[in-house]
Amino acid sequence: MARKDSILKMRQLLLKRRDALRKALDGDLSLLKEFGNQTSGDVVDFALDSVQDEISSQLAEVESRELASIENALERMRKGRYGLCEHCGAKIPMARLNALPYATLCIECQREAERQSESGGTSADWSKVFDETAESDLTSINDLEIDVS
Repeated sequence: MARKDSILKMRQLLLKRRDALRKALDGDLSLLKEFGNQTSGDVVDFALDSVQDEISSQLAEVESRELASIENALERMRKGRYGLCEHCGAKIPMARLNALPYATLCIECQREAERQSESGGTSADWSKVFDETAESDLTSINDLEIDVS
């Protein structure tokens, strides 16, 4: 199969995945809103709802990032840049695109980016920002007063 045919087939797969993610995100977000409106129940119900909220929120975050990557890949297809490495401009092998359809870097450039991020280089992943709290700012469970009445 020619590269062009493979890319057209990949486009169809990306469109299906995009639509599925949109539906899933719509459901996840409405589920989060539904959980937010529930206020009845005891402490155990509240704890379970909180855990479910957190899981749903994390799932929505992962799905949202994948959706953004798919949208980026589809945009690159429209511009005729899909399958080309954003760093060096070389063709990304179809085997890599089949494994990761929204890959934007060839294997060598991806490896180099990972090496740089591991060694503190400038290509850090800012998709997640962590709150670095000083040890002295942490609160122990023993520091909290719990009213179980």
